[in-house]
Amino acid sequence: MLTATQPLAAPSHNGRPSSSLTGRVSSGSGRWVAPPVPRRSSTRRTVSKVSCRVSPGDGNGGVLTIDAPRRELRERETEVEMKAVVKVHLKDKTVFESPFLFSRFLGKLVHRHWLFIEFVSTEVDPGKEGEGIKTGQVEAKYVSSEDDFCIFEATCRVPSSFTVGAVLIDNDHEHEMFIKDVEVLRDGDKSTAVYLDCESWVIDNEKNGNDDRRVFFPLKSYLPSETPKGLQRLRKSELEAIRGNGRGERVKSDRIYDYDVYNDLGDPSNPRPVLGGSAEFPYPRRCRTGRPKNNRDSTETRVKEASDIYVPRDEAFSESKEQAFKTKATLGVLHAFLELMKTKDKRDLSFPSLAAIDALFEEGFTNAPPPKEGGTVRGYTFSVLKEELGHLFKGEFGAMKHTLDKILDFETPEIRQKDKLAWFRDEEFARETLAGMNPMNIQLVTKLPIESQLDESTYGPRESLLTKELIEDLINGVMTADEAVEKKKLFMLDYHDALLPYVHKVREQEDTTLYGSRTLFFLTKDGTLKPIAIELTRPKYKTGKLPWRDVFTPGGSVTDSWMWQLAKTHVLAHDTGYHQLINHWLRTHCCVEPYIIAAHRQLSEMHPIFRLLHPHFRYTMEINALARGRLINAGGTIETTFSPKKYSMELSSVVYKDFWRFDMEALPNDLIRRGMAVQGKDGKLELTIEDYPYANDGLLIWHAIEEWVSDYVKHYYTTTADIINDEELQGWWTEVRTKGHEDKKDEPWWPEVNSHRSLVQVLTTIIWITSGHHAAVNFGQYPFAGYFPNRPTIARQNIPRETGCQGMSDFVTNPEKVLLDTLPSQFQSLMVLVVLDLLSSHSPEEEYMGTHEEPAWAAEEGIRKAFDTFRGTLRDIWDQIDDWNQDSQRKNRYGPGVVPYTLLRPCDGDPFDEKSIMEMGIPNSISI
Repeated sequence: MLTATQPLAAPSHNGRPSSSLTGRVSSGSGRWVAPPVPRRSSTRRTVSKVSCRVSPGDGNGGVLTIDAPRRELRERETEVEMKAVVKVHLKDKTVFESPFLFSRFLGKLVHRHWLFIEFVSTEVDPGKEGEGIKTGQVEAKYVSSEDDFCIFEATCRVPSSFTVGAVLIDNDHEHEMFIKDVEVLRDGDKSTAVYLDCESWVIDNEKNGNDDRRVFFPLKSYLPSETPKGLQRLRKSELEAIRGNGRGERVKSDRIYDYDVYNDLGDPSNPRPVLGGSAEFPYPRRCRTGRPKNNRDSTETRVKEASDIYVPRDEAFSESKEQAFKTKATLGVLHAFLELMKTKDKRDLSFPSLAAIDALFEEGFTNAPPPKEGGTVRGYTFSVLKEELGHLFKGEFGAMKHTLDKILDFETPEIRQKDKLAWFRDEEFARETLAGMNPMNIQLVTKLPIESQLDESTYGPRESLLTKELIEDLINGVMTADEAVEKKKLFMLDYHDALLPYVHKVREQEDTTLYGSRTLFFLTKDGTLKPIAIELTRPKYKTGKLPWRDVFTPGGSVTDSWMWQLAKTHVLAHDTGYHQLINHWLRTHCCVEPYIIAAHRQLSEMHPIFRLLHPHFRYTMEINALARGRLINAGGTIETTFSPKKYSMELSSVVYKDFWRFDMEALPNDLIRRGMAVQGKDGKLELTIEDYPYANDGLLIWHAIEEWVSDYVKHYYTTTADIINDEELQGWWTEVRTKGHEDKKDEPWWPEVNSHRSLVQVLTTIIWITSGHHAAVNFGQYPFAGYFPNRPTIARQNIPRETGCQGMSDFVTNPEKVLLDTLPSQFQSLMVLVVLDLLSSHSPEEEYMGTHEEPAWAAEEGIRKAFDTFRGTLRDIWDQIDDWNQDSQRKNRYGPGVVPYTLLRPCDGDPFDEKSIMEMGIPNSISI
């Protein structure tokens, strides 16, 4: 039965309602046919007010048909009022900031008809397999405002047996709108409310030639086999809509998830190899944008602004995150630096002294005239930058000056706050391999002699110069070299085989150099590492010039100390580059994107595994797109400031090919592979170095995640058969392997998802990478590398011993100048500081592990209890880490001048109350 509050009109000729509609009898059927629920026509005509009473039927679109034999029964059934309370936000905030604009805006809201709601029942509509009963569209009316949101309500009457399984939302407004949530009430009873957590942008689909309405499901999670019959078709069609058809260029308002290779890093004038899709350069896939290809090659055309790179609409930053990080403004300043560095005499300028580096943090920048040669860099840098920005922004520099002042007012990095000479100390050099920015590459030496796996005819002798005799001499004969290996006393940073094939390529570029390197450490009695030797290697040239290699050790003379410091600078540049390109970009940002794309394409939003993973995917695709536009692109920040320069991303592809394995991304497996842990008889891991802060804290977080995921999985999957027969779950994991990581799809190490244990392992690994692993490699960047002599990103000059007599003469004459000419240039350093300051930031709306509870988790009692347990475990870990950081026996995290290890300390309270950015907690996702 349908009751109109105003006269009804007949449908218009184009299928849209006209201004007055009347009910009609379906020809020859003996059934009443309700008219289409009014909504705006293509000419935006006035719409009638309608309230409806719903009975099952086989309506089409907004048309309800009511079978006469059932009508009498339905009329006798008790009816209830169904009310949807919708919280809506429009992006143009100026509307809310101006009283005049706001009043005019409210007038439009009240008088225009643009938001329509349709309820879908979990009960199947007879004669329509897999489709639920629909109420027809109901117009939602504006009722009030709440902060930045407008509240709308839509009401209709339905049989008391009607159970809401989904809500369809149609936006006929000229602008997109953000639907935060929908609350559905029966007769105004809050205790029976059905809540839909939407958090999604909805557009006027007619603009894109698409008349589909957006579908939102309540908080109840269902495996595919448990889907209510009335929602089965909706569940499948929603996934099909998200996948798209693989054709055409995507626009900002789309929500299509698809795959493509990395063919947009360069352009025909500055080409880079396509990463992905070849045996030479395998790579994970990124989100497809569909931009046109360049005429001269198969690469994708680039956009002018990184923020214009397509990501599905709901993957984009929120307005508050955009403002908090000033992403566009900051990246614009970075672009200005890039333009500035095109002038070679400015680009290559070294710091005049170590004191000038310190001045960056002690005095700040002032707009002083350029000093004469030999003066400080502060005023010169700002003056030149101002001049360039004036050209770039066409006189608008004044409006940017405050922002630029703030960006260039660098805070003193914690490593320098604690100890101004820490960057020079061997103890800190070694300690940071266990508790610094990159604690993921230190490995146990398991055999001697140390040997390369590269072709000896091309790269020189396989056997290292770090011989048994040398090792025994360096450890003062306290034990033999073989005993040191047997007692697990020797450790190494090994960048020999990874970098050696690129040495000559990199050296062909200006103002950079590269070596293959090995750094040897000895584990002392107090549990700390001591660096004892560095081996640098250059392979032979194609011209026949012989290979060069040498060993550097801490010496007793001033000359030896300076040479040792230069060798450390080269190793640190290798380690910092590997950290950024591999452990940070490749293993987190890049490899996670396929998991996100596959999840949206294969897992319904009502799937429990989607709801488990979704908070760990927040903003990752957007930050990756920005990286492709400004950081990892040809001529971008990475290529400008890191030693490999234009070979940076190519190098990451080679490491992906030779090194990356999903099963080894699990923290316990990674530690075992590097010899940093062994599995004891009781199944527990035993660390090779007891005081290994990254591993100590990381394993606590890993096991907490594992327990939480295990409880979650058990709640939804009672048997192994449930996992094996879950077509969406299996489709997701298959697509991760065969499409997202297609170049490695046939590797034997991919785990099967065929048991509770295997599923928990896969999910724990993904959650660990997006949370703990990323926190460990990201938020220590500015505290450790902000003072760049401690963590240089590039070494620009060969070490004097290789360069011969002239190099040694310059070194002896002025070793500080040789070191400064080896460290990053002034503008490279400033660019890195700006980037690290941005990347190490936390957003005010960040969601932290253990503090953010998804509404769907809270709505399910068993899951809520499991999450409460997880949250309690994380609080215990917080206490444990604080205790360790005060333990005088743990010298790798406690002591005078030592930066405590807090990168994996969970949040307990307001993160912005913490003193250090490293203490703010573990974000759920790779959101920066």
